[in-house]
Amino acid sequence: MPTPARVLRRAAALFACAATLTACGLLPGTEGTDRPEVERNTLRIGVMPVVDVAPLRLATNEKLFEKAGLSVQLVTLSSEAEGIKQLDTTLDITWAGHVNLFRAVAEGTELQLQGEAYQAGANTMALVTTDPNYDRPDKLVAPRIAVNSESDVGALTTKAVLDTAGVEKQRIDLREMPFDQMVLAMRAKEVDAAWMTEPFITKAQKDVGARIVTDTAVGPTKDFPMSGYASSKKFADANPKTLALFRQVLRDAQQLATDNKLSVQDALTGYVDVDQQTAALVSVGTFPLSLNPIRLQRVADMMDTEEVLQGRLDVQGLLPPGTT
Repeated sequence: MPTPARVLRRAAALFACAATLTACGLLPGTEGTDRPEVERNTLRIGVMPVVDVAPLRLATNEKLFEKAGLSVQLVTLSSEAEGIKQLDTTLDITWAGHVNLFRAVAEGTELQLQGEAYQAGANTMALVTTDPNYDRPDKLVAPRIAVNSESDVGALTTKAVLDTAGVEKQRIDLREMPFDQMVLAMRAKEVDAAWMTEPFITKAQKDVGARIVTDTAVGPTKDFPMSGYASSKKFADANPKTLALFRQVLRDAQQLATDNKLSVQDALTGYVDVDQQTAALVSVGTFPLSLNPIRLQRVADMMDTEEVLQGRLDVQGLLPPGTT
């Protein structure tokens, strides 16, 4: 039986959805109830159980794709790398962090970006600790930090924020492990802190009384672009109208999530391992409404600075034709 709060949130989400679609008007290429001509009307999209993809979940729940004439299947992935690898075989589009997408491009994979998914906000990514003495980012000279990957956004933003606080980058000891093992590692004193994203931050605070040492979306990483959607260049060249329609519906979904963040928190319980109480406490960032090459270039340039990429990557070349 849905709780009264959940029913109210659902009603608010439906109202916001209707308002969003009314404001946005007809989809490109439509007149009245006619649907635009597209190369294909089915899309398989790789996703993971993260806050970033909440707008896609809302879009499928509210049948936004169906109303636009697209049949969309969301395929849950075990890793971002898996999604990129499956493009042109079992997937048409995949969600992934920008760092992983740009690394794949640098390694020779031909991709085209189809949308930005998520941008960091206050406390949506942070260094979290169970050590009561680790109370400021410059407290430890050589901190041991758990990260989900030594070459992903967590490592990049951790180094940037600690460096700004006066901690020498070469003295930061990164320990790679899955998010769900980080609390145990902190409690066993194997690491001093862990870089986490939501909902792991809220779960650690709620379950073991963990504290935030520092938000990692501050200073050089404030409003940092986190993730997006991409297809192969081959698929994009063959299906430009289909992908243009996908981007339009994605924009509507991102607007829906922006207008009603309660609906995002509510949706999390449907695909992320969190209860309603925890979901209601999760910090939510920004869901961009368009591809912004200047914003995305920040990621590629930081990767270049940290030598994750061998040379500068021009993000403009990864956008659909006509995107500025």
